Amino acid sequence: MTTDMGSSGSRLAEIRRVRPEDAARTRALRLEMLADAPLAFLETLADAAARPHNEYAARIAYTSAGSRNAQFIADPGGRLVGHAGGTSTPDEPGLTVIYAVYVTPTWRGSGLLGELIDGVAAWSQACGRPELLLEVVVGNDRAYRAYQRLGFKDTGVRVPHPTIPALTELQMRRPA
Repeated sequence: MTTDMGSSGSRLAEIRRVRPEDAARTRALRLEMLADAPLAFLETLADAAARPHNEYAARIAYTSAGSRNAQFIADPGGRLVGHAGGTSTPDEPGLTVIYAVYVTPTWRGSGLLGELIDGVAAWSQACGRPELLLEVVVGNDRAYRAYQRLGFKDTGVRVPHPTIPALTELQMRRPA
């Protein structure tokens, strides 16, 4: 899969599963994600920055293969510009939970979000999981509308944010 950057029409990003050699670039993207949207992810920028490179490398190696966990990246060559992860859940064997979705600001509106979600969806289907779930912080209307455009429906389920007690997340689902 490739996505055009949008108005420039000159750059494309390949959407693919991470590979072990992507560890350093994936770490750089993770730090960007946390700096840009600190409430959207489950760790702080300081904690992520303090983690040794070998821990990032081990996580990337783990998510580069197999059916339990996967990370997909948008790679235009050079710096990575998008990420979406997926994980299985023992409670619902037919479900993939999407996590850590991010598109760098200059690529927002380019179609990259949909292609990243499609990457996770194709992997989920190949693993025998026909449904996707993600959580959005209540009040993050931009993300909510973007996921609605991609076919996600608000389930009505609200859950506490896992690290910030003052926030609530809403669950959205769609077929993979």
